[in-house]
Amino acid sequence: MDYLKYLKKCENECKYEIDKIDEIALYNQQKILNAFHKNNINSTSFNPSTGYGYDDVSRNKLCKLYASIFNTEDAIVSPLIVNGTHALSLCLFGILRPNDTILSISGIYDTLEEAINGKSIGSLKDYNINYKSINIINDDDSINYNLLKDSILNCLSSLKILYIQRSKGYLWRNTISIENLSKIIDFCKKLSKKTIIMVDNCYGEFVDKYEPTDIGADLIAGSLIKNPGGGIAPTGGYICGRKDLINLISYRFTVPGLGMEVGSYNSSYLPFYQGIFLAPSHVANSLKGSILLGYALKPFNLEFKPEIGTMPTDIIKSIKFNNEEDMIKFIQLIQKISPVESNVIPEPWDMPGYENKVIMAAGTFVQGASLELSADGPIKNPYIAYYQGGLTYEHCKLAIIEIIKYFIDKYPSTLL
Repeated sequence: MDYLKYLKKCENECKYEIDKIDEIALYNQQKILNAFHKNNINSTSFNPSTGYGYDDVSRNKLCKLYASIFNTEDAIVSPLIVNGTHALSLCLFGILRPNDTILSISGIYDTLEEAINGKSIGSLKDYNINYKSINIINDDDSINYNLLKDSILNCLSSLKILYIQRSKGYLWRNTISIENLSKIIDFCKKLSKKTIIMVDNCYGEFVDKYEPTDIGADLIAGSLIKNPGGGIAPTGGYICGRKDLINLISYRFTVPGLGMEVGSYNSSYLPFYQGIFLAPSHVANSLKGSILLGYALKPFNLEFKPEIGTMPTDIIKSIKFNNEEDMIKFIQLIQKISPVESNVIPEPWDMPGYENKVIMAAGTFVQGASLELSADGPIKNPYIAYYQGGLTYEHCKLAIIEIIKYFIDKYPSTLL
């Protein structure tokens, strides 16, 4: 079989989606370039610092750059934030006080469970902070506004943060689109103007022309080894939002009274600036690979979220397999085609923070970087693999060819 010819046929079928992604990437590249110009980024902006980090120009400019890009009053961007979960927990612990309530309306990642509900470990629960969770996203991706309204009104007097996880996590649903997110935020603000709208923005940056903070969110947070790091940032996280909120969070990040006045980094800041500049292009490559994968696997009767023919709302493609073997093999093939540790064969294991065993392919330059081509999923029925990333579109194509080969060998009549 001529695999490249087959992929070309698939590309023709999804030309509208690919062209739309290129249009969004151009828009976001212009936005980021404008932010670089506005903040006068120059070669001295990459310099490291030591000690207390007072007057660290590189750190301060990086924060201002992110605030400009995400259209917020202030930002915290730091390699000292260890991951997205850390960034999110900084927000919660920085803002919430005893007897406050946080209402999550679309789930949370498993890795946040202990930070919220853990016993005698310094969790939110230990500080008498109330946590309520609902799911307003129906199976058809519509929004249950009645449930949302009732839940807000039931805890209105103590409701400090309304928490929205934009991405799906390990759920079988579409990620919340910017269009739907805007409707949710408007609805919530009409019910309670004082409630802080916080959005977990992981996996969604630069997938659309607009970010949650462009449409009314008070606060967003995410990881630099996902979209905004551009595949270059070696670690770190970011938080963008209202100045008063960022100030409170900075006191949790370092120490009350000092906040972002301190914090040195004795390595070059270059990867963080270069990463955010490259992000729109690398996110676009990832999205195009995700779309092409769906069209290429269409003959094998698999289910996808987002469905074939619809625009992605984050960099994750959920694939529901008919059996455990195909799911595991799919993830192992992603590892096999990776540039790093391609000789390693992933196996399911008891990953900290998750209920079920998880299998993960991440042959990446930056360990665990989700913007690089990777895949993972919990071993449970239904057998769903979560495919994400791809710094280059060409790498995505090569991976798809390997996957097609497997399915043709196992189900030989499908493409004949």
